[in-house]
Amino acid sequence: MPLPTINLDDLLAFLTDLLRTPSPTGFAHLGIERVRAELAPLPGVQARLTRKGSLLVTLPGERADAPRALSAHVDTLGAMVKEIKASGRLELTNVGGLSWNGVEAEDCTVFTQSGAQIPGSLVPVKAAAHVYGSEVTTTERGPHSMEMRLDARTQSREETAALGIQVGDFVAFDPRVSQHNGFIRSRFLDDKSGVACMVAAVKALVAANLQPRQTTYLLFSNFEEVGHGGSAGLPADTAELVVIDMAAIGEGQNSDEYHATLCLKDSSGPYHHGLSSRLRQIAQQHGIDIRPDIYPYYASDGSAAWRAGHDLAVALIGPGVDASHHYERTHTDALADTTRWVLAYLLAE
Repeated sequence: MPLPTINLDDLLAFLTDLLRTPSPTGFAHLGIERVRAELAPLPGVQARLTRKGSLLVTLPGERADAPRALSAHVDTLGAMVKEIKASGRLELTNVGGLSWNGVEAEDCTVFTQSGAQIPGSLVPVKAAAHVYGSEVTTTERGPHSMEMRLDARTQSREETAALGIQVGDFVAFDPRVSQHNGFIRSRFLDDKSGVACMVAAVKALVAANLQPRQTTYLLFSNFEEVGHGGSAGLPADTAELVVIDMAAIGEGQNSDEYHATLCLKDSSGPYHHGLSSRLRQIAQQHGIDIRPDIYPYYASDGSAAWRAGHDLAVALIGPGVDASHHYERTHTDALADTTRWVLAYLLAE
């Protein structure tokens, strides 16, 4: 049976909007709500928030003797206010594996307890070449050598505090979304690209008036970037989990920006051989040209689920994403193939 048609324009529109929705780990509720709003109009789709704040969606299947699950994470890298400095500027602490040099000179926003959003930018403490000379380029980037320069008239700790900013407030960075010639450039394609593929697959399934072969749970997690996103939220009867997360590209890697990837092993160890082999066969049956790969510095919601003691088979797939945890890029071909692969899995025996 041919796969249902994917609305790629709709996928990209939702992805762009989701990328522009701030959702750093610990403050991911805005992204979670955006996903819930996207799925809410679909008939037969049951969604609820878990106690942990993830979104759990149930798709009733033709059978329910071995329910399946898909997972993708909505949370992203970000920061929190560590200190209000005497100058009125902010020292930040990173959330997740944020690379300080990857967000240098980037726009960012503080979210205060009162709901105010105060913009600014992240700059080195020694940023002025006409003052600090060679120190501008030789100073190592880190939390103590970088600071958030607020776009507010403040030159003291007291003036910044008067704005409502407190230690512990969350900071989100501008994703800088851009599309050219089939490429999508943005921060946080890890893993909002995977979320968009999962949502697009569900939309295509519903539009074709089809059910998944097995009842399927969709877990949109909110703590993956700090290692425990998939540790909770999956129903106890889940038999297998396919995680959709970005495929890492670089020297020595088999992944690229134009294809979907099957990760067979990461830093947490090998994934489930039987489920991975079945996903290979499903891709081959539908003419999806995939790239098997191994990631040396990587873990996923599936890793977290296994560490938490979930008794299920786990596999990991996703679109190739260049420059992970930096200014990332992927291609619509990888997004389309990943979505088709998810659809094929949902409909497979």
